[in-house]
Amino acid sequence: MTEDATERKVEAAERAALDLANVDDADRSAALEAIADAIDQHRNSVLDVNDQDVEAAEELLEAGEYTQALVDRLKLDDAKVDSIVEMVESLAGMDDPLGRTLQARHLDDDLDLYKVAVPIGVIGTVFESRPDALVQIAALALKSGNAVILKGGSEASHSNRELFDIIREAAQEIEAIPEGWVQLIEAREAVDTVLGMDEHIDLLMPRGSSAFVSYVQDNTQIPVLGHTEGVCHVFVDSEADLEEALEVAYDAKVQYPAVCNAVETLLVEESVAEEFLPAMADRYTEAGVEMRADDRTRDILADSAVDVLEATEEDWRTEYSDLILSIKVVDSLEAAIDHVNENGSKHTESILTESDERARKFMTGVDAASVFHNASTRFADGYRYGLGAEVGISTGKIHARGPVGLEGLTTYKYYLEGDGHRVATYAGEDALPFTHEAFDGEW
Repeated sequence: MTEDATERKVEAAERAALDLANVDDADRSAALEAIADAIDQHRNSVLDVNDQDVEAAEELLEAGEYTQALVDRLKLDDAKVDSIVEMVESLAGMDDPLGRTLQARHLDDDLDLYKVAVPIGVIGTVFESRPDALVQIAALALKSGNAVILKGGSEASHSNRELFDIIREAAQEIEAIPEGWVQLIEAREAVDTVLGMDEHIDLLMPRGSSAFVSYVQDNTQIPVLGHTEGVCHVFVDSEADLEEALEVAYDAKVQYPAVCNAVETLLVEESVAEEFLPAMADRYTEAGVEMRADDRTRDILADSAVDVLEATEEDWRTEYSDLILSIKVVDSLEAAIDHVNENGSKHTESILTESDERARKFMTGVDAASVFHNASTRFADGYRYGLGAEVGISTGKIHARGPVGLEGLTTYKYYLEGDGHRVATYAGEDALPFTHEAFDGEW
């Protein structure tokens, strides 16, 4: 794709965004229903082209160029297509995120100020190998009234192209939906073109490594909402229910290891380590988990039949996205908090304990977008949070944090309703005062 072609697509999205912002929720939701139906009806073609992507990826896996985690994220099957369809239908049925009055205030008699939710405008996204991410992002953009530029990885090119065509054509069944609201770019070079179009794109949402997100941030003037690695921790506290902890820590690693909310480091307080670790290591070994541990963990497991490698300093900061886990014994709750804050990626952390007081100390002391008590890190997900879906998980703090759903794709606008009011009335010696009184009201 030439630079001119990329620019034309972005400019078309910008034009469409102005119209889409004024399409009512009934039409946007109808378009989502049409998209869900179309994906369901064309599932065989989607799975056929996905097979092409997976076959090519498996060849590169054999050559050592791809990881198993990437191949796993790439694969679609009937169950995944069912979940994609369900996700789009769920979004269609959610409340309209637009037009909500967030705040209303009387400034004076017949002078009322309203803060109202509106779309951001044009959102540019770059995402990894999961084809379902394309559908999630496009569907969230449509429901929230935003135009979207989609750039997926080359490893999913056939799947992305097929899903994009289905989405675009299905949405056009609804007359009110403007053409051009969704655009697909495929060339790697197109990313740099997009980064330079700050007058046309309102927000960039890259999903990938910290290095890639940093590259985007360093090479654009467009605001960036970054989704980076998930170096997530589970901490087994001295007051944990150890049977429950076995199940939660197992789920956090094994249930689906190829995603950013899977646990990468297990921390165990010293006082329960000798009782907890042998049983936990057995469970992980049965599941094929490679364990990398500190000296104290290896000493405890030395007489067991499990194989545990020596952890390096790099392991404490690594997102494996695979059946690999680092394990460390810590002296105290405070040591666990310090380890997480030093090595985590501010994604998702969990403490397993029966002490509400200790849980609260961990949850308030850890700097992360999501912090859980007695729950698997795998719950960090837009769908599970009831957001319908997510465009990504923001590990930053502005303007959205954690799973970014519909609300994270909106901003606001102020509307002032007056009756010939003039600023001069409220200035000078005889200036009238403002009332600044909040009230319940809709614009």
